[in-house]
Amino acid sequence: MTERVDHFIGGAPSGPANGEYFVSTNPATLETLYEVARGGEEDVRRAVAAAKRAFESPAWAGLTPTKRGHLLRRLADLVGEHADELARLESLDNGKLLREMRGQLATLPEYLYYYGGLADKVQGAQVPTMNPAILNYTQREPLGVVGAITPWNSPLTLTTSKLAPALAAGNTVVIKPSEHTSRTVLRFAELVAEAGFPDGVVNVVTGYGGEAGAALVAHPDLAKISFTGSTATGSRIAQQAAARFIGCTLELGGKSPNIVFADANVQNAAMGVIAGIFAAAGQTCIAGSRVFAHRSVYDELVELVSRRAESIVIGDPMHDSTELGPLAFGDQLEKVESYVHLGVDEGARVRSGGARPDVGLPGYYFSPTVLTDVNNDMRVVREEIFGPVAAIMPFDTEDEVVALANDTDYGLAAGVWTQNLARAHRMARRLEAGTVWINTYRAMSPMSPRQGFKSSGVGIEHGLESMHEYTRLKSVWVNTDEGAVDDPFVMRS
Repeated sequence: MTERVDHFIGGAPSGPANGEYFVSTNPATLETLYEVARGGEEDVRRAVAAAKRAFESPAWAGLTPTKRGHLLRRLADLVGEHADELARLESLDNGKLLREMRGQLATLPEYLYYYGGLADKVQGAQVPTMNPAILNYTQREPLGVVGAITPWNSPLTLTTSKLAPALAAGNTVVIKPSEHTSRTVLRFAELVAEAGFPDGVVNVVTGYGGEAGAALVAHPDLAKISFTGSTATGSRIAQQAAARFIGCTLELGGKSPNIVFADANVQNAAMGVIAGIFAAAGQTCIAGSRVFAHRSVYDELVELVSRRAESIVIGDPMHDSTELGPLAFGDQLEKVESYVHLGVDEGARVRSGGARPDVGLPGYYFSPTVLTDVNNDMRVVREEIFGPVAAIMPFDTEDEVVALANDTDYGLAAGVWTQNLARAHRMARRLEAGTVWINTYRAMSPMSPRQGFKSSGVGIEHGLESMHEYTRLKSVWVNTDEGAVDDPFVMRS
C-alpha cells in the first residue's frame, strides 16, 4: 500500500481538511513514492493559527535568545544523525544525485549551528541625544508568523536558509514546500519537534502553489513572506505583500554569466563551466547558463566542455557512478527540450546533447547540452531554462563582455576566470550580480550573505544580514529627568 503523508500542524501530523491527496513520483523511474495531503485554505488557516498561538505562548516567547540557540543546535545534531536518511529521501523525490545530496546534508547542520550561535548576538544600540537627560536606545524584535514557500531543487537547504534565521530571531513559521518534493520537509518538521521546539513553532502545509501557496500568501496574520522560485510568481507575491505593508524576501530566477578570459587556466575554467551548468542537471537558480569565452580561448573551451559533456554518466541518481540524474518532473523536461528546439530554430548549433538519452530508465532525462553560434539576443540565451543547457559565446574585450554580461533582466550570480588580480577585482565591481565567484563557481556558506539584483530578487539570505530580514527595529526614548515639564508644546530631543 502506498504511504500517505499529512501536513504537520501544531506539533503533529494532520490530515487535509478536504480529505484529498495527490501522488509524488520518483523522477528517475516514474514509480509512485507516496501520497501527500492536498492542502487548501482551511489547512493554511489552521497552520497559521497554530503558529500565531505559539508565537504568543510563553513556551516560545518566554525563551531567552540563548535557549532558542540551544534548540537550533539540538536540531542541527538531529539533522546530522539523520543525514543519510534525509539525503536518500530527497534524491528519490527530486532526482538529484545521492552523492550530491549527501554532501548537502553533511553541511546542512552548519546552517543551524551558525544561526543558533547568532540567536543571542542580535543587539540594539544606545543612540546619542542632544539632551543628556534623555536615554534613546534601539532593540530588535521578532516579526511574528513567517510564511516560507520553498522550491523543489534543494528543498531542505533552501528551507533551512529561511527557517534558521527566522527561528533564531524568535518568529514562528508556516512552510509550504513544493508539491514535487514534500517528504523531506515533513520529515524535517518531525525532527524539529524531537529537538524540543514548542508545538506550532514550525508547521508544514503541503499542496499546490495555486491552492495552499496562494492561501498562505493571502493570510492576513502573516508578518512576512519568504519565497524562492520563479520571477513571475515572486512578482505577484511582492505585490500582495506590498498591499498589506508586510515584508518579503524573494530569491528568484537567474541567467548567470560565466566569463573566461584569455589568461585563465582554461582546463579549470572548463570544469567550472561544467559545474556551473551541469551539476544538479542545471536546476539551480545560480546556474552559469551564459558562458562568455575570450575569442583566443573560445574554440579550446568549447571543445573541452563539449567533450566532457558527452562523457557525463547519465543514469540512476542513487548510484555513486552517476554524474547527471533526471529533471525533477515531466513539465520541466518538456520545457528544457522546447528551449533547445527554439535555440536551433533561432540559429544555434548543438555541439553536444540536445536530446533525451536512452539510459534504460523511463524517467525525465535530458542530455547535457552545449549550444554555440548563439548571441545575447536569442530567447534561449535571455530566458531562464533551468536545465542542463549551456550557451557559449565569444568576446573580444573586457568592456564588451561586461556589457553583454549585464545585458539581462537578472542579477543573481556571475563567474570570472582570470589570472589577473586587478581584472578580477575590477570585474567583481562592474558585474551586476549579488554573488561573484572568481576562479570557482557554486561556492556558498551560511555565513556569506546572498542577494539577487534586478529581477533576481529582494532581500538577503544567509549571513548576519539575514537576521535583520526577520526582525523589526524599535526605538525607545526614556526621560530620566524627574523635574517639571516647562513647556508641553515643544518637541523633546
